[in-house]
Amino acid sequence: MCVALASMLVLSACTVPFLPTPTAKPSTSTVDPSIAASAPKGLEKFYSQAVEWSSCENGLQCGKVQVPLDYANPGSEEITLSVIKLTSTGNKQGSILVNPGGPGGSGVDFVRDAGNTLLTEKLKANYDVVGFDPRGVGRSAPVTCMTDAERDAAREKVFRKNTDEGLAAALAFNKSFADQCSQQTGAVLGHIDTVSAAKDLDVLRAVVNDAKLNYLGFSYGTFLGSTYASLFPDNVGRLVLDGAVDPSISNEELTAGQARAFERAIRTYVASCQEQNSCPLSGSVDNGVQEIRDLINAVDQNPQTAKDGRLVTSNDFVNGLILPLYNDQSWPALTQALDSAFSGDVSQMMRLADLGADREPNGTYSSNSAFAFQAINCLDYPMVTDTAGMRAEEVRLMQDSPTFGSFFAYGGVNCKDWPYKNTRTPAPVEYNGSAPIVVVGTTGDPATPLEWSESLRKQLENASLVTWDGEGHTAYGRSNSCVSTAVDDYFVDGKLPQDGLKC
Repeated sequence: MCVALASMLVLSACTVPFLPTPTAKPSTSTVDPSIAASAPKGLEKFYSQAVEWSSCENGLQCGKVQVPLDYANPGSEEITLSVIKLTSTGNKQGSILVNPGGPGGSGVDFVRDAGNTLLTEKLKANYDVVGFDPRGVGRSAPVTCMTDAERDAAREKVFRKNTDEGLAAALAFNKSFADQCSQQTGAVLGHIDTVSAAKDLDVLRAVVNDAKLNYLGFSYGTFLGSTYASLFPDNVGRLVLDGAVDPSISNEELTAGQARAFERAIRTYVASCQEQNSCPLSGSVDNGVQEIRDLINAVDQNPQTAKDGRLVTSNDFVNGLILPLYNDQSWPALTQALDSAFSGDVSQMMRLADLGADREPNGTYSSNSAFAFQAINCLDYPMVTDTAGMRAEEVRLMQDSPTFGSFFAYGGVNCKDWPYKNTRTPAPVEYNGSAPIVVVGTTGDPATPLEWSESLRKQLENASLVTWDGEGHTAYGRSNSCVSTAVDDYFVDGKLPQDGLKC
C-alpha cells in the first residue's frame, strides 16, 4: 500500500512508458467452453472473448481484454484492459496473475521490468505470468488529470492546513484538481473501485483459460486479492497475498498504522546508519532522528532549490526520505542524500522524490499512479472531511509519528469534493472457499505493518501466514530462500506452508 503525502505524490516503483511493438504474427487464445460457462449472467461475451497476443518486447506477449465499464449495466459502455504475459519456460500448469500494489501500480510494467528477475525459475517454468493494468491505471482507461508541467507546479505548493486560511486554500486546490480529473477522464472515474477491479480479475482468469484463479498480489494487490476471494470463493485457486492490507480498518486507521510503522522504520534506519562511518547522523538514535526532523523543518521554513532549478519543499523532501524506507537495500542512497542535504544540496533528495512520483530526469512522468491512487481511494474509503475531525486526526498522527505525522494528516482534503462518493464501507473480508490462501508479512514493513497481515490471515480463516523477519515493504523476491521456497512450493506443488512459519 503506497503512501500519499500532502503533495499528492505516490510512492511506488518507478515505471517506464511501454508501447507494445508487435514483432511477429499475433496468436489468438480461445476460452474453453467449460471455463466460459462460469460467467455470471449477462457477462458471457466477456468471459468467452478470444485474446489476440502479439510479441511485444524481450519475448513477452501483449494483449487487450474488454470488460464492462459498469458491472451493474454490462450491456452499455466497455473499457479495455492492457495485459502482458511472460510465457512458461517448462511444463505449464496454468497462469499466475500479478498485481504490484498501489493502488495505481502497473502490472504490465511489473512483469516487463521485474518478472524475469524477481520471480524464481521454478515459478516461471510452471506458469505463464500475466500482468495487467487495473482499470484506471496505466494503459487501462487511465485516470487523467494534469499535464507534466502542472504536476511539477502542484508539487511546489505547500498548504498550511493547520490554519483556517491554509486549509481553505488546500480545499480549493483539490476541488479544482477533482474537476480536472472528472473532465479529462470521463465516466470511468466513477467505476475504478476495487470491487469492480476484482470482477475484472475474474474475467482475466477466464480468458487465460484457468478454471481457478492463481494470483500473486503485493501490498494493495492483497486488498484486490482478498476482495476477489470474498466475491468468487469457488474460483479461488492458489492465492499469495504479500504485504497485506487489512480490509476491516478505516482510512484513518490505515493512515495511523502507516504513520507508526514509518516512524519505526526511520528509527531502524538511523540505528543502522550510525553503525557506518559515512553516516551524517550523530549521537544516539533519538539524536539522529531529531537531526532529520530539524532538517525537515529547515526545508519547510525555507524551501531550497535543486541543481536543476526546481523548488524543493518539505513535501518533496519527506517523499524523498520515505521512498528508500520501502527497501533496506536503498538505505545507502538515503544516507548519501541526507549527507548532501546537511551540506545544503537537496538535489539527491529531490531525485528520490522524483523516483517515487515516476518523474523522469527529462521532466516527463511515466505513470498516472498518483492520479489513480487518489481516485481509487476516494471510491474505496469513506473519509473524515470535516475540519474538526481532520484537526483531531492531525494531533493523533503527530503523537503516533513525530517525524511524519503532520505530512500524513488531512487526507480527507483529497476526497471532500471528489465528484464520486465512496462505494464501499470497510469491513472484515468474508471467505468461505475450500482453497487455502497464503498471507505473507514482514516484521519491519513500513507501508503495510505486520499486524495487518496477521489480521487478514484471521479474517480469511482458511489461510496460512508466513512471516519474514526483515526490513522494507513485502517479502517475496527480496527476502530469503525460506520465503521463496514456501511460496513456490505452494504455487507449483500445492504444498501449503505451515501456518505461523517464521523466515
